[in-house]
Amino acid sequence: MSRKLAMVTGANSGMGLATSIGLAKAGMRVVMVCRSEARGKEALAKVRDAAGGDTAELMLCDLGSFADIRRFAAEFNSRGDALDVLVNNAGVVSLKRTLTKDGFESMIGINHLGHFLFTMLLLDRIKAAKQGRIVVVASGAYKAGRLNFDDFNLTKGFNVAKGYGQSKLANILFARSLAKRLAGTTTTVNSLHPGAVATNIGVSRETGFGKSLHVLLKPFFLTPEQGSETALHLALSPEVKDASGEYFYKKQAQALAGKAADDESAERLWKWSMEAVGLKG
Repeated sequence: MSRKLAMVTGANSGMGLATSIGLAKAGMRVVMVCRSEARGKEALAKVRDAAGGDTAELMLCDLGSFADIRRFAAEFNSRGDALDVLVNNAGVVSLKRTLTKDGFESMIGINHLGHFLFTMLLLDRIKAAKQGRIVVVASGAYKAGRLNFDDFNLTKGFNVAKGYGQSKLANILFARSLAKRLAGTTTTVNSLHPGAVATNIGVSRETGFGKSLHVLLKPFFLTPEQGSETALHLALSPEVKDASGEYFYKKQAQALAGKAADDESAERLWKWSMEAVGLKG
């Protein structure tokens, strides 16, 4: 009997790498999705060292490019593999307002829209699994976010907290909306808050800006391994095989506050997202 297959976005470092190692150690084959080939190869070697040589493979994808997401999905889907677990982990924090290749503000464009299109294009392969699980790494920062329906790209009054909070709120609403659409199937979708994890998110690779702050605060953060525990729980545990549309923290379902529980906003976001990424239905 072949091993189950998992896929992790942003698998080259931090929580994504820790999650990939955890899934591989649990006996799954892991597709590590990374933007950088060099960093991806380094991470792949770490997973293979930790869990065995044939446990993982690297596939490249830029979640800031709809064209590259479509290329990736076509390549993966052509293999015909059932995808048992998808962990949407990749995320960016943009200290300055930047745009994706498709012209969207980077945090809403990558954290939400990139993963929205990525998930929708792989959905048939997830539904082909005996019990497919989609795990969306969100954040408690959603509480400070709001959906700017008139200006998702934050052309006016941009700040990093506003952009990141909006994207993480969108993650949760996407998970809830998709769970409703998958009701009656064997595929589940849940989101989670990993806790305050010490990763390189928000640190500029070009300038190193933010690195000293991370060093200063690191003793107060969870390790990536600790931060990955809830994602691994949702991906692997039989305890949550029937849970869907829920939001988890420390392996426990949590009540959602205000905007994240708003069904009308969730449907408006779904409609906008479908149009933004060029999907119909």
